[in-house]
Amino acid sequence: MAPLRKRGVYRNVGLLIIRVGLGIMFILHGYPKMFGGPDTWVEVGSAMQFLGINFAPMFFGFMAGVTEFFGGIFLVCGLFFTPSVIFLFIVMMVATIQHIGAGDSFVSYSHSIEIAIVMAGLLFIGPGKY
Repeated sequence: MAPLRKRGVYRNVGLLIIRVGLGIMFILHGYPKMFGGPDTWVEVGSAMQFLGINFAPMFFGFMAGVTEFFGGIFLVCGLFFTPSVIFLFIVMMVATIQHIGAGDSFVSYSHSIEIAIVMAGLLFIGPGKY
């Protein structure tokens, strides 16, 4: 267990693993939203109605896909880290509110809460050295 004695040394490696892993997942989730076309954008963007925003669901749906796709790319590359994390946090909170508003079970929205918590933590910790 010698590596565990030097956890501080591996802090940046751990942050890299988190960034790359979550970044890839955001890319995979954002791609079908971004390239799904107007029907997909309206479906995704209609989640904004749970926040009292009833206009431009196509725009908001497209922006959710763009945020997830490019936010994931930026996480993987370590570019534009702070704005990416903030926007991804917002997307995850909207997803949570949409599931709650639709009456879904906790299991349906717990993942988006978990990812929002990780994004909040990353906002405070930073991207790491690598």
